[in-house]
Amino acid sequence: MVKDIISLVRPQQWLKNVFIFLPIFFSRKLGDGACLSSALIAFVIYCLVAGSIYCLNDICDRESDRLHPTKCRRPIASGIVSVGAGYGIMALLLVLAIALTFIYDSTVRHVLLINVGIYFILNIAYCFWLKHIALVDVFVISIGFVLRVLAGGVVTGIWISPWIILMTFLLALFLSFAKRRDDVLIYERTGDKMRLNIARYNLEFINMAITLVGVIVVVCYIMYTVSPEVIERMGTSNLYLTTIWVLAGILRYLQLTVVDKNSGSPTKILIHDRFIHVCIVGWVLSFGVLIYF
Repeated sequence: MVKDIISLVRPQQWLKNVFIFLPIFFSRKLGDGACLSSALIAFVIYCLVAGSIYCLNDICDRESDRLHPTKCRRPIASGIVSVGAGYGIMALLLVLAIALTFIYDSTVRHVLLINVGIYFILNIAYCFWLKHIALVDVFVISIGFVLRVLAGGVVTGIWISPWIILMTFLLALFLSFAKRRDDVLIYERTGDKMRLNIARYNLEFINMAITLVGVIVVVCYIMYTVSPEVIERMGTSNLYLTTIWVLAGILRYLQLTVVDKNSGSPTKILIHDRFIHVCIVGWVLSFGVLIYF
């Protein structure tokens, strides 16, 4: 039962919350223990809130999940965990998240609560309504990633470049469209609608959207690396060299999406794909060396 409850809150999806640490990395403050500890607490808070949203999402989607080849094994869809228990776990996680915010001083706590509150309300609306509206659904998911980055800036007191916010939004949008492509493939193969709005998507549109957003992500990153403001703050004009890792990562994800037809779970890809691992490690190391040494 404990294993099923853990599965319900989907800890593997909490990897998304590492975006909270981006302000620290891009501000050259990885060695600041106070910033890291503040970001870590915010990371835990977001994990708890995200876990509560996953509970609600599984409750709302239990009928459609039973039609999905893999989601049918989720605890609520399979009947292992009751709907009532799902609501109870959701409430407990929210209480714990709110309690943790009292670690911060009152000013930071209030701003963080507003940030988390917007994330929670937005996702409540997503679970009941917004996820049924094509395009709006992927934009809501992308805004959630931006809120994570902003939360990291709030608790650490680090100013966040508009470029970072823009790239976070675009990358999340790219991954969201790739995930929708998997639902379209299932719909075209079986006729089962994994989402009510799936009829408003098709492969031609999804492929165009993924390509468009992928290109913009790379261009945006290049513009970030060569902008005078970033060169001055980072102390180097060579950040453009790290673009090779970004481009390789985007192309690899496109390959997995279009050729292998394996884009249903971005988190699993990030955890298991070695090529993606090389791209991430290569980017982190090269970017880190250029700005820290």
